[in-house]
Formats: sequence, structure tokens, C-alpha cells
Amino acid sequence: MKVVAIGAHPDDIEIGIAGMTAQWTKQKIEVVYVDLTKAELSSNGDVETRQKEASAADAVLGVRRLNLGFSDRGIDGSADQLEAIVSLIRHERPTHVLYPYEVDRHPDHAACAHLVTEALFNAGIRKYLPELDAYRPQSVYQYMINAHVEPDVCVDISDTIDVKTQALQCYASQFTPMNGVKTPLTDAYVERVVARERHFGSLIGTSYAEGLKQVRPYVVRQAGELA
Repeated sequence: MKVVAIGAHPDDIEIGIAGMTAQWTKQKIEVVYVDLTKAELSSNGDVETRQKEASAADAVLGVRRLNLGFSDRGIDGSADQLEAIVSLIRHERPTHVLYPYEVDRHPDHAACAHLVTEALFNAGIRKYLPELDAYRPQSVYQYMINAHVEPDVCVDISDTIDVKTQALQCYASQFTPMNGVKTPLTDAYVERVVARERHFGSLIGTSYAEGLKQVRPYVVRQAGELA
């Protein structure tokens, strides 16, 4: 098993799936975080600070992080961007891919979702970039960043909610800036994420859960495998 999670900015993936990430890495499952941009247009913090914060979160979660260096607010679905993500998927060959749910207040999150959807399709086309073997991951899901919609899948993270909170707190420039401007992220954002996960947990009878949206039907080989 190998997981690749893709987001537009450092902190996007942590907001969505840091809890289940902590469960995977505890089991020695390889998890790769892929940021499309360095978030150079963030209202608070700068690129150097954001990269240091991302490294701190990596240490908390035990993930390997890549950054594709696209321009912030420049995720436009160009041929070069599409090729970069297809190449990434074919090189990493993950069993599972997660990326943002496309309904989100931030246009970059929606743009990331549309671009990754295109890349996942192209990654399986043999004649597209034929120098790299075609590849399709076993499963694909979308995680929520700012969205709070009915999930298709809830993953119990009661045992790792504290790790998720710790990873999010690494991004002090975004969530608790000492000197900066007010944004939706500075208004008790981490607390609201935790409250969302508490709500998702209530849907499945646990203390906390992270919610995912299905991209493909969930596969059950035999009726006895139904959860």
C-alpha cells in the first residue's frame, strides 16, 4: 500500500486527512504529500516560513513531501501542469490517491481537483507520454478542506485527532499569526476543523472522523466484505 495525497497549498492536505495520515504512517505505510504551489500569495506568512511549517508538519505526521512549484493562483490545467501530475502518478505508482473536493470557497482547491481528475484519467492512457508506463491507482477519493458536506466515507480518527491538531498548529503563520491580517483561517479555523471532524464522528458513532467523497464506486468482491 502506498498513498499519494495532492493539495494546492501546504496545509491543505493536513486540514483534510492528517488524522488518517497519522494512522497510515504509524503502520509504516508510505504517504507522500504533494503541494502544487508554495502558497506565495498567502495573506500571512511568506514562502520560507510556509516551507518551514510544512517541514514541521511532515515531522509530526511522518510523510514525504514534494512541491511541484506551480504558481499560486496559477493552477490553470495547462499541458505542462497536466504532464507534471501524470508523471508524478506514474513514477510514484500509489495504490491510493486523495485530492481536494471540488466544491470549496478557494478557487485553487477546485482547480486542483479538476486538474488531478484529468491527470488520473490521462495516467491510464498508454499513448499519452508513452515513455512512462501507464498506471491507474486502486482507489481515488476526495477530501474536504473548507467544505462541510455529507461524506460518502467516514474514517474514525478518534485515536489521532490530537496528532491532526498538532500538525495543523505547525502552520502558525496561517492559523495564529502574531502580526498579519484577518482571514477566514485566523478565525478559530483549527477549532472549526476539529468541530467538523467531531460531527463526522457522530455520524458513525465515534468521537472524531474525517470525511471523504467517493470518485469511483466502492468495490466489494464478496458480500461478506461489506462493512
